[in-house]
Amino acid sequence: MSNAQTLAFETDCHIFEGCGFPTPGLHSFLFEPIFTVGGFEFNKPMLLALVSSVVVIGFFWAAFNKPKLIPGKLQMIGEAGYDFVRRGVVYETLGKKEGEKYVPLMVSLFFFIWIMNIWSIVPLAQFPVTSVIALPAGLAAIVYILWVSVTFKRHGFIGGWKNITGYDRSLGPVFPMVMFFEFLSNMIIRPFTHAVRLFANMFAGHVLLVIFTIASWYLLNGIGIAYAGVSFVMVIVMTIFELFIQALQAYVFILLASSYIQGALAEHH
Repeated sequence: MSNAQTLAFETDCHIFEGCGFPTPGLHSFLFEPIFTVGGFEFNKPMLLALVSSVVVIGFFWAAFNKPKLIPGKLQMIGEAGYDFVRRGVVYETLGKKEGEKYVPLMVSLFFFIWIMNIWSIVPLAQFPVTSVIALPAGLAAIVYILWVSVTFKRHGFIGGWKNITGYDRSLGPVFPMVMFFEFLSNMIIRPFTHAVRLFANMFAGHVLLVIFTIASWYLLNGIGIAYAGVSFVMVIVMTIFELFIQALQAYVFILLASSYIQGALAEHH
């Protein structure tokens, strides 16, 4: 539970009792460190990110450690998830020949991001790790470094810059301006939007959930009970909606990552 939720429940704050509504804000994303070592603070989002890694690794290890010709339930679920990313995203974007080597990375990214998102609706956790910008930024940086390295490996130094800048003399007098904007878009805006798209969606979703959750408690007094019921219904509706958004944002992240790599592999004309 975040600081804002804890404050609301611990102070027993209700409407008509002279206390103001404990509005969620940036403080809802701040947590006291679990422990500190040499100035390094290990907090709840870090713990959830670590647990997410363990969950993903543990699941796929359990599913494929002893694979069978006729798969059991766990192996069947693992194969379905793996095949969804492989065929539905990587093969569709990169093709089977070029895409096969990138399947493990995309599968790892998808399930890691999805699990980090799901913590938002898990009791006691109740926090989407990707709503902290450092996590999406780190994942976007991995994709960015891979994209740049693949670009120069495939096209060489000169060809790589032509690919990145959209070099095309047939554009005539405007081609220097096009090169500038292509460079700006690919090298600066692309990694920024890749990270922010995931972060902003999970940040906004968590704020809405916190608002309606706290409002349900705050209004639970006198004639405000009726409004508390409406607010609680919204908590349920938003939770269901968040389930969809959590999976969608993981999907969009790897879809864009695959698209970037496809652009790096494409021949420059």
